[in-house]
Amino acid sequence: MAWFKERLETEFIITGNPQREVRWEYPLDAIREATINILCHRDYTSLAHSQIRLYDDKLEFWNSGTLPVTLTPELLLVEHDSMPRNNKIADAFFYMGLIEQWGSGTTRIAHELQAYGYPLPQFKVELGHFRLSFHRTSYAEDLLKKTNLNERQLKVVAYLKNNDAISNLEYQKIAEVSNRTAARELKELKEKGIVVSNGSGRSITYKLK
Repeated sequence: MAWFKERLETEFIITGNPQREVRWEYPLDAIREATINILCHRDYTSLAHSQIRLYDDKLEFWNSGTLPVTLTPELLLVEHDSMPRNNKIADAFFYMGLIEQWGSGTTRIAHELQAYGYPLPQFKVELGHFRLSFHRTSYAEDLLKKTNLNERQLKVVAYLKNNDAISNLEYQKIAEVSNRTAARELKELKEKGIVVSNGSGRSITYKLK
């Protein structure tokens, strides 16, 4: 965890409390769970290295070994049986308090990422390896600015993070623009793959993709 804290970006959030809240680039609890999973589920007969790869837009955990035949990547997002590859390591972690509940690690990771406003984790099995990926949402403000959105569009994307959808009329009110400008800027958001539209005519709404 110290290694991550030295390398992850941070921002300070003013909450009204005496101390500022630190928001890490990725939720630390999710990283902790992913690292524990590497140790508990690694195939130690393999000569391949376990790897943690930090990119500009994602964080990946690579591990040797595949899922048990009764588990699929999709099942890791819901409650499932715990089947650690290395029972003695898993037992040690459990009695040290590093594992809170059997089989809950991947669902806790998903919960932590969603609470951050990030997409669900991605699990992939390939060529005897297991890969877990955290993706920074494409709606993070620093990444959105690279798409050349104007301040009004950024404001509306921020609105959509906490609301299901927006109409042209709502866009006009939030951005303080005309119907024509709202239609044009919503079209740009759609063309950039940031929003998708539902309905038609005056009932059309837009939500984050």
